[in-house]
Parts: sequence; C-alpha cells; structure tokens
Amino acid sequence: MSRAVNLPTEPNHRPTSRDVARLAGVSVSTVSNVLNRPDLVTDGTRERVEHAMHELRFVRNRSARELRMGKGRTIGLLVYDISGPYSIAVARAAERHLTEAGYMVMLCSSDGQPDRERRQLLELEEHGVSGIVIGPTSHDLATVDEIRERGTPVVLLDRASPDGEHCSVAVDDVKGAEQAGRHLLALGHRRIGLVNGPHDRRQCHDRRRGLHQAVEEAGLKVDATVVEVVVPEPDAAAGEASVGEVMKGRRPPTAVMCINDRLALGVLRGLQERGIRSPEDVAVVGYDDLEFAAMLSPRLTSIRRPKEEYGRRVAELLLDEIENATTHVHQQMVFQTGLAVRESSDLPRP
Repeated sequence: MSRAVNLPTEPNHRPTSRDVARLAGVSVSTVSNVLNRPDLVTDGTRERVEHAMHELRFVRNRSARELRMGKGRTIGLLVYDISGPYSIAVARAAERHLTEAGYMVMLCSSDGQPDRERRQLLELEEHGVSGIVIGPTSHDLATVDEIRERGTPVVLLDRASPDGEHCSVAVDDVKGAEQAGRHLLALGHRRIGLVNGPHDRRQCHDRRRGLHQAVEEAGLKVDATVVEVVVPEPDAAAGEASVGEVMKGRRPPTAVMCINDRLALGVLRGLQERGIRSPEDVAVVGYDDLEFAAMLSPRLTSIRRPKEEYGRRVAELLLDEIENATTHVHQQMVFQTGLAVRESSDLPRP
C-alpha cells in the first residue's frame, strides 16, 4: 500500500522516479531496479512501486537513461523532401526495419536547403542519436564527415560515397534515364522534351546526362533532339505549367521525358487541356514508378526505382555499423532501374 505523502501538484509537472519512490516509501535505486532489473526486487516491493507509478501516471524518461548510459535507441532520417512520395516510401521501408530492431526514427526534411540540412544534422547529433541516414542536398559532405568523425555513424541515401568512407545506397540514374531515352528513340521519336529540375541536384543532373547519352548513342545531336525546360520544383503544378514552353516552336517534341512521376502527371494534364493526346500526339515517360503511375489515364510509362529493398538495405547498413562497429566494413550499394511500359508512351498492339 502506498503512503500519503506531499507531492508536487503543478499542472505541468511530470512525475519523476523520485516522486514514485516517495509515494511507494522506497529508495530511488529501488524504483530504478523495478524499471531495469526487476529480478532484484521482491514481489511485494515491486507491486508497491508499480501501484505508485499507476497512481502518478508515471512515464519513464528513456532518453535521460540512455544519455546517462552513453547510448541511445534513436535514428535520425533526413530526406530531401518529406512530402515527396518516393522519399516517403523509402523512409517507411527504412523505419519499418529500424523499428523491428528496437529503434525509434526521427524523420526530418532539408527542403533542399543546405543551411537547413546542416542545422538539422547538428541537432540530431545533439539529441544523441545512434546513427543518421541522410539524402544529402549539397555536394559538400563536410558536416557529415565531421559528425562521423565524432562517433555517429552516417549512411548516405541516394548518393554514392565519393571516397568510400561512408556506407551509401544509390540508384544508377544515368542508366535509368538512358532506358527512358532508348525507349522513346526506339519508337521513332526524334524530338524529345525534357522537363527537368535544377541541375545542381544530383538526380536532375544524372537523368539529364542519361537522356543525352541515349541520344548520342543513336547518332543524333543533343541540341537538335532534346528540348529542355527546367522548373524550380519538380511537382505536378510545375509539370502542367511547363507544357506551353515545351510545346512551343515550329518543331514541338513528339515525346516528353519527365525526371519524376509528379512532373509527368502535370504534363499529361497540361497536354489534355490543350487537346493533345497521349501517346497518339505526344508520348510521355515519367521516373520513379510511383503507385499512381499505373492508375492514370493513360497509364504512365515510368522508370522503376526500388523502394522497399532500398529502404531496407540502408537500414541494415546503418544497424551493422552501430552494432558491429569493430568489424563493420563500409559498403557502397548501387541499384539498377527497370522500365515499366504503359499506354502513355506506346499504344497497345492489336
């Protein structure tokens, strides 16, 4: 039976182990044993402490305990765009695997801003996270290197490690865009629109390069074949707004490649608003093969990037570095893409 004692009654007061000890009539160390080593406590004492916890609505402060012990069970996951469907799909796969391993995930977004990315990296380090997964915004990895040198494992997402000093998981976007370009060229298209994002973003740069390589391999000149429009943010609204620019001129493209599916969704909408049919008048290819790609009308041809395995592998690499620090060997994994051909680029054969 707990005793009647005077305890703090402030509305924002969070009950502590000391409050539990006072109400149960035991020492703080006994409360700690009930929480962490219950086998050292008699049944009667344990029941008295648990009753006091229930009365006080006590919730243990796991973060404080982990800081005292010098270890935590939290992972920082910093992505480029927390609203992006592909980022969310990969983050969910990684979070699922990390949760099963007993870790909690703190999800953050850099919004493509290097300064914000640096602040969030340092804040995650200050919170004492066990490790960090980051899809870097900037080519400059100085902050990532600093954090790793201070003892926090970091795995790069969607970026190959330039020096092999980090684990990394990336997709070969150059070859992925080559696949898209070869597909359109094989269908006879010789004037291809490219709706792209800013070139300083690695994916945008690599996918542009891949299309150019496909065009050059076909013996064509890039300047005469590719009509590029760069948008500030690669989303559906930007894709729709880009159609007027893409289709202007005396030789408008007969095909459009978009560097992600959200842009392709907007391009399809913009074409339809102008009475331009796809694929009869203009073929459209996206990138990422998001879930909605196969639900559009026409269904969207897209370059398929892995999601589940991508997220799982980045989690496995980080866990291995955290839990097997002395034997861990850095790995740089590169996934290949696939082409999902649908009606937006190729009419079904009779």
